[in-house]
Amino acid sequence: MKFIFNYVVIQGESIMATAIVGIVVLVALFFAVKGVLKHFRGESSCCGGGDVKVPKKKLTGTIVATKVVDIEGMTCGHCKARVEQALDTIDGAAAEVNLHRNHAIVKMTREVSDDEIRRALSGSGYTITGIHIKD
Repeated sequence: MKFIFNYVVIQGESIMATAIVGIVVLVALFFAVKGVLKHFRGESSCCGGGDVKVPKKKLTGTIVATKVVDIEGMTCGHCKARVEQALDTIDGAAAEVNLHRNHAIVKMTREVSDDEIRRALSGSGYTITGIHIKD
């Protein structure tokens, strides 16, 4: 009888351990699928990966100011290209992103407001955490 009782207890612990592992796997799978769906809908900040070559915007005229834009959410060369392209849509401004420092250097041939910079990146999935004049 003692053998049967021990067998049932061991079986019960084994079933409990299997259930816990199964729940952990299901939770991980849920978050993975959620991330993939967000990516496919274009709602994530990163849209691909790898290095992407983007032609640099050439400014004509004298550089009157340079701003440093601190940005969160950039993870790869594709993110870098997207941010540069978005900031380059600003008339009189050209951007160069540094992924390691999580910022963009924006050179301007005219005064560009912080609001213009924020509007250029709005809806892109990246977060501007600060804008300041480069010394």
